[in-house]
Amino acid sequence: MTPGPTPVAPETLLAMAEPIIHHRSPQFSAILAEVEEGLKFVFQTKNDVLILVASGTGAMEGAVTNFLSAGDKALVVRGGKFGERWGAICEAYGVKALALDVEWGKSIRPEVIETALKNEKGIKAVYIQAHETSTGAKYPVEAIGNIVHQYPETIFVVDAISALGVYDLKTDDWHVDIMVSGSQKALMLPPGLAFASVSDKAWGLQKVATLPRYYFDFAKERKSLAKNSGAYTSAVSLIVGLQQVLKQIKAMGLEAIFARNKRLSEATKAGVKALGLKLYAEESPSEALTAILAPAGINGQDVVKVMREKYGVTIAGGQDQAKGKIFRISHMGYVNEFDVIVALSALELGLKDLGYAIELGAGVKAAEEVFSQ
Repeated sequence: MTPGPTPVAPETLLAMAEPIIHHRSPQFSAILAEVEEGLKFVFQTKNDVLILVASGTGAMEGAVTNFLSAGDKALVVRGGKFGERWGAICEAYGVKALALDVEWGKSIRPEVIETALKNEKGIKAVYIQAHETSTGAKYPVEAIGNIVHQYPETIFVVDAISALGVYDLKTDDWHVDIMVSGSQKALMLPPGLAFASVSDKAWGLQKVATLPRYYFDFAKERKSLAKNSGAYTSAVSLIVGLQQVLKQIKAMGLEAIFARNKRLSEATKAGVKALGLKLYAEESPSEALTAILAPAGINGQDVVKVMREKYGVTIAGGQDQAKGKIFRISHMGYVNEFDVIVALSALELGLKDLGYAIELGAGVKAAEEVFSQ
């Protein structure tokens, strides 16, 4: 029940266990062509979706190096661990990262972006998260996209690594120029694949960008993708698994998946609140995970440890300044109602072991009430 890697369905594991095929064969090219169309469906885009053999951070790095030059200015929203990563990547390549710092657990207000773009001329890119996985706070992607769209020389880049496939993200309609994601989250695969959809506006900026790149050369990948191939050795088994996952997603439909994820999220949040616990991201919580403030006198890492070691349920702790203060339960991907109930039950028992006064069953009851509606 961690926000990545998430569980993988048996049928996906079986597909990936098939005998390996060559990554330059006609058989694999046909699979890749089908996967590309499936990714466009999930991204809700008509643009190419590049497939990289990397974690999501590889796509993040490529979203900087392929579109900017040393000395360019980029607006970076830093409201958690992964917003800080955008800034670190920019700085590593000599891009001037103009930080918009947001209190951890809070969302960014669109007007803050608008003011920054008005006051600081020459900003080439705006980098944000769809939600900040380290805090559970969701960001207003559509509203920010509408603002950035008014600036022809500025691209809008969204890290949707743990958001894509969880809730509605309309890449094209919301004017997202680059959307990046990863395989090990709501796409229900092992780690190893990263994805990036790229708009025509962004490709125009790419033509004049001078930052160095080799492996994460998006233009090279795009050229290969047009031939139903990868620029380098593809992660064949993962892409075969992705083919299986995308078939399932198309069969179920995005709206049904989003509604299901919202229900799992509401049940989890109702459960933890029934235990007297508070959400870390109260004002705009994500449907992908629930970040919970540890009770007074209890270290969040101890909650993670007792749930994993005594009750066999793995959740995630806090990171950096939130370490020890929170713990996080994911409910995206190949997870169902009973997984949530088991996790809440283990949480109740773990908290009781740690000395938290609790009414056993209260959290489970609240979640079941959501599920029974």
